[in-house]
Amino acid sequence: MNRPVDAVLDYLRAQQGRGSTHVHLDPEARAGLRALQELTRNGGRPQAPAPEPAAPPERTFEAPSAPVRTAPAPPPRPAGITTLTITGSTLEEKLASVRHAAENWAPARSLGTLRETMVFATGDPTSRLMLVGEAPGHDEERKREPFVGPAGQKLDLILKAMGFTRQQVYISNIVKFRPATARQATNNRPPTPDEITACLPLIEAEIDLIKPACIVALGGTAATGLLASAQSVTALRGSWHDFRGIPVRVTYHPSYLLRSEHDVATKRKVWEDMLAVMERLELPISEKQRRFFQ
Repeated sequence: MNRPVDAVLDYLRAQQGRGSTHVHLDPEARAGLRALQELTRNGGRPQAPAPEPAAPPERTFEAPSAPVRTAPAPPPRPAGITTLTITGSTLEEKLASVRHAAENWAPARSLGTLRETMVFATGDPTSRLMLVGEAPGHDEERKREPFVGPAGQKLDLILKAMGFTRQQVYISNIVKFRPATARQATNNRPPTPDEITACLPLIEAEIDLIKPACIVALGGTAATGLLASAQSVTALRGSWHDFRGIPVRVTYHPSYLLRSEHDVATKRKVWEDMLAVMERLELPISEKQRRFFQ
C-alpha cells in the first residue's frame, strides 16, 4: 500500500528527471508535508486513536493539469509547490530560462503585493564576483536593470575603486519585482518576508548557475534571504558567511551610504568589507586603496 508521502517523492523525482532544480513551498504545502511526515512516523495512522485511519486533507494534493505530451501523467502534485525548470545547454541559455520563469513566477505574482515589471540581473555571468541587493526601485523598474538609480551610481563608484566596472561583475536582487505601495509614485519600500521567500528559488537558481567565487550581500534584505538570519547588517558584517559552500560578505546597502554621506566611519566599514572581498578573490591591493577613508 502506497503511503501519501510516496506520491510526493514520486512527483519530485519526476520533476527532477524533467530538469527541475528548485521547488517553491507555500505555507499550506509545508503544513501538509509536516502532516505527512507525522503520518509516516506513526505507520500511516493519525496520532489520536480512531476507528479508521484519517485521510490526509484533500487540499494537500491536486491532480496535474495535463499530461506531458507522450509521457505518462506524473503522480499527484502536492498543492502549493511551484517548480523551476532550467533548460538549455549553455550558461546563457540556462539563465535565459530562469529569466523566462521569473517573468510569470506564480509564487510572487500570487501575493498581490508586487508590481508587474520583472527586473532580472545584469553583468557578466562568468564573473567570480556576484552582488545581491534587495529589490528593484522606481529607476530600476523603469530601466529594467538592477542598481541604476542613485544607489546604483554609488555602487558603480565602489566597484571602480575595487578595479571593476559593473559589466565585469554579476548584479542581481533577492526580489525581482518592485514592492508596491498605495498611490505609488517614486517611493520605494523594502520587501516583506513573504516576498523574499516567494522569490528565493530564482536567486538560488542564479547562484547555482553563476557559481561565483564570492557573493556580496548588499543590505539586510539580501542577508536575510541568503543566510536565513534575523541579525542586523551591523552584526553580520566584518566576517565571512556561507551560502551552499560559497563565501558571503555582508555589507551596508549603497542607499544607506547615501543617507550617511558625511559619515566617514561607515564608508570605511563598507570599504573594509570590499578589501576583504578583494583579498578573497586574490586581487592586487595598493597602499592607496588600503588607506581609503582613514
